[in-house]
Amino acid sequence: MPKKTNLSLQTRANWLIDASVFASGLLAAITGIYFLFLPTGGYRGGRNPMYGVTILVDRHTWEDWHIWAGIAMIVIALVHIVIHWQWIKTMTKRAVGVLFAQTTPLSSGAKLNLAIDLVVAISFILTALSGLYFFFLPNKPVFVLDSTTWDLIHTWAFVALVAGVFAHLAIHWRWITNVTGRFFGARAPRQIQAIPATAPSE
Repeated sequence: MPKKTNLSLQTRANWLIDASVFASGLLAAITGIYFLFLPTGGYRGGRNPMYGVTILVDRHTWEDWHIWAGIAMIVIALVHIVIHWQWIKTMTKRAVGVLFAQTTPLSSGAKLNLAIDLVVAISFILTALSGLYFFFLPNKPVFVLDSTTWDLIHTWAFVALVAGVFAHLAIHWRWITNVTGRFFGARAPRQIQAIPATAPSE
């Protein structure tokens, strides 16, 4: 029988947070695709032949799922940021140092990882801000930008976010499968052992 390897409590907590962000983001993505391909405009048989079509549930339920999945993703992501804030500061300083040739250059793999993380961060911020605009201002008044611009930002920022997340998952797939297997197969940890976040290798 293969020996089971324990996970530290911090690793377990990180896995739960990551899994929660992924689950809420996946639901937000699926519901977002629904609204992308079934817009409200047009009329039955006209320029929007899918107008009024019901898929599984009514449009109002899809909207509720999208809103609350998005809010859950934002809240959980903020928890993730708080927990990893020291790592984020360290990597930001390192990236700035590399940019101004003040630190040792990063490897190509580390640069790719950093670039993907940057895309995910920026697209997440834009998606969250535009989503909060529609949540708190349902009448869609002009707030810095008009509602059409906010809608375009929300749509394409989320597309970029999904692409960045899939790239991130691809790069870290071995770690994900390894920790997931150990998470469900390992015994309860005998001791609390924190595993610090590691910076990309040089």
